[in-house]
Amino acid sequence: MTRRIMLTSFLLVTVTVVLVPFYWLIVGATRSTEEVFGSPPPLLPGAHLLDNLAHLESSIGFSRVVLNSALIATIYTLLAGLVCTMAGYGFAKYTFRGKEALFGLIMLGLVIPGQVTLVPLFKMMLSLDWLNTYQAIILPNLALPFGIFLMRQSMSALPDELLSAGRVDGCGELRLFVRVVLPPMRPALAALGIYLFLYQWNDFVWPLIALRTREAYTIPLAIASLQGANETDYGQILAGTAVAAIPMAILFLLLQRHFVSGLLAGAVKE
Repeated sequence: MTRRIMLTSFLLVTVTVVLVPFYWLIVGATRSTEEVFGSPPPLLPGAHLLDNLAHLESSIGFSRVVLNSALIATIYTLLAGLVCTMAGYGFAKYTFRGKEALFGLIMLGLVIPGQVTLVPLFKMMLSLDWLNTYQAIILPNLALPFGIFLMRQSMSALPDELLSAGRVDGCGELRLFVRVVLPPMRPALAALGIYLFLYQWNDFVWPLIALRTREAYTIPLAIASLQGANETDYGQILAGTAVAAIPMAILFLLLQRHFVSGLLAGAVKE
């Protein structure tokens, strides 16, 4: 009983520490800048949410920014999910010369800082005349090392007998992949989809380099542009951050069971 009480208390404290900043974000989004820095700080939501959202729309065209982020993140998630899933399937279930060495090179991308590739990637986009375009944001990171690793681990847990039975029944490789391999991989695909969408939705450094005009900005860039040299409207910033965070929180809550089981898929076998 004592251990259970101590564990429950520890979990309650942990949950409180995690949730308090999110609650403060919601409160700050409904307050003006003066109220945010008031003493004592406000603990309950205020009445300035609509005003903050209206100021966001007038200052940075926030609805267009949200549309940009949603479009880029959705297209990226679909394309990168396809690339990572097919690559993971190939590494898990096919045998070819140099497979382990190639997979090791891909995994090297997990330990190399992304900042190392910014300059050559910028020069590549410049030579292709892709700067300030959606493809400059979407295409460079389609083969995400973590996504390939996750899908390889999940595909490794798939019985080889299932694939052999599909080939005996006359399935071609593409039909085998779509009809036999993908259905059992739904938890892993859900985990991959959440990770890829969140990765692109929150990306800041590369869009900051590749995008030049406000019309093409994503949410992180637009919110960062609200920070002025002499004056900053923190009510607007918190309102924009809340709008950016709420959809991802809802998506994660709806798919958290699939997310956790997808991340753990194949761990025991490996």
